Amino acid sequence: MGAASRRDALLLGVGGGALLLGAAAPPSAGARAVVEVAPGVFVLPGLHEDASPTNGNAIANVGFVVGGASVAVVDPGGSLAHGRRLRRAVEAATPLPVRHVVLTHAHPDHIMGAAAFADLRPEVVGHARLPEALAQRRDGYLRMMEREMGAVATAGSDALPPTRLVEDRLDLDLGGGRALSVAAHGPAHTDADLSLFDAATSTLWLSDLLFVERIPSLDGSLSGWLRELAALRESRSAAARAVPGHGPPSVPWPDAAAPLTRYLEALRDGTRAAIAAGLGIAEAPSRVATVEARSWRLAENYHGRNVSTAYRELEWE
Repeated sequence: MGAASRRDALLLGVGGGALLLGAAAPPSAGARAVVEVAPGVFVLPGLHEDASPTNGNAIANVGFVVGGASVAVVDPGGSLAHGRRLRRAVEAATPLPVRHVVLTHAHPDHIMGAAAFADLRPEVVGHARLPEALAQRRDGYLRMMEREMGAVATAGSDALPPTRLVEDRLDLDLGGGRALSVAAHGPAHTDADLSLFDAATSTLWLSDLLFVERIPSLDGSLSGWLRELAALRESRSAAARAVPGHGPPSVPWPDAAAPLTRYLEALRDGTRAAIAAGLGIAEAPSRVATVEARSWRLAENYHGRNVSTAYRELEWE
């Protein structure tokens, strides 16, 4: 099935259903308002929580960039309810049309709100490896959301299939001389990460290539993530700020990458030491980088998984 046909199917199935399903989960009591971090760059901050019936999976930083002629949404949210809230924020900020929806990677807290934008028929931008990731994981992610949030809060939530793939770099023209430079990355946080750079405001939108305060989750390559961070610090050294996938709406760049780098290096070095000492994968999570992990929120939920993922990668290097 072609990209246009898949999108039409979603419009008739998921998207059409989204317009009828008004019973999506209400925003969490801790829901936060959209923040304009630079002229025309808006972030809807996520909560430092895991998905639940009360928060509607609104746990990641998502947002949009307003150009002279159109709007690009950067990650449409973690559920239909979250996506609808983001769409209302766009409509409150500008009458310009949403012509692009960028999916920075496959994780559900960033993309399952795309159904809220389906009727607009935007160009959906994703990494060249994103279609494979969605094909393998979409159904499992929806089942996971139902377990964590319940069927009512999950109803109508879904991603949209990418209609434009990025293998290296792509410029999105938003009009009025404003363009977003989209870059595809090698395996890092996931196998299909994108970043965006807005030269007009020197804003680097990193999504989950950058975690602040909340512990990172490793789902790609530990060594690759460290390489991509180093390359970004060099290639985007002039950026004034970055938008992390989790944490404050914006942070100074590149200083804000230092804690993440320290954690990933501790994870790498500690895992290598555990392997060299003959420590098994079952024992390693309680022994590797535990001091470094304590400074991160939700470490108890994700650090052990990170160690196990790192172990499987590094035991064969």
